Amino acid sequence: MPDRSSEALCVAVTGASGALGQALLRRWHQRGARLIALCHGDAPLALQDPEGRPIPLRQVRWQVGEEAALEPLLREVDVLVINHGVNVRGDCGADATACSLEVNALSAWRLLELFAAVARRREDGRRAEVWVNTSEAEIQPALSPLYEVSKRLLGQLLSLRAPELASRLRLRRLVLGPFRSALNPIGVMGADWVAGQILLQADWDWGLIIVTPNPLTYVLMPLASLGRWAYVSLLRRA
Repeated sequence: MPDRSSEALCVAVTGASGALGQALLRRWHQRGARLIALCHGDAPLALQDPEGRPIPLRQVRWQVGEEAALEPLLREVDVLVINHGVNVRGDCGADATACSLEVNALSAWRLLELFAAVARRREDGRRAEVWVNTSEAEIQPALSPLYEVSKRLLGQLLSLRAPELASRLRLRRLVLGPFRSALNPIGVMGADWVAGQILLQADWDWGLIIVTPNPLTYVLMPLASLGRWAYVSLLRRA
């Protein structure tokens, strides 16, 4: 992760009001980070540490489609965690399709490109990071067709843009199995435990972070990533 020897890192998390977003904010607070919670709703986000003390954070409301408005804020961010998403489950209608693609894939892609552009203009010499939650649905069934389609699109976009963006950003792909949340109330993993595993693997400087009880994902995801890298490298224009 970025060097935090001189001052506390500034970490921004989208989908901050969800189970994983809150868990990540708590974990980052334990590491002394300055926190920005990017939320869609107006409800105040009040988090507490294990001792019951309030966690200081800056809550910012934003909307999908208005990513450009976050540019001034992103200038101070060291680590951006793109974590927001929607799960329409069995709905495959036109509105559900548009919503899933926009929220799960296109909004995340726009934030990724925006943050890369901001990072290129940094003058403090610190290399920014972006963590993208593509989900295990990128390669495995998720019992939600549109969730799978949109997350696979996000994964493909990340693979396509990674060779260029990696020169400006440290990219980490989060491939997560089913954890308990509003999107998946029957998830088998706890969000706090998943957040801990994410930060642990980031400490190991892994770019592909996998947390799942499904052993196949640990085999298939690296192979899929390698295959995409080879394909894009072969066809990519200089």
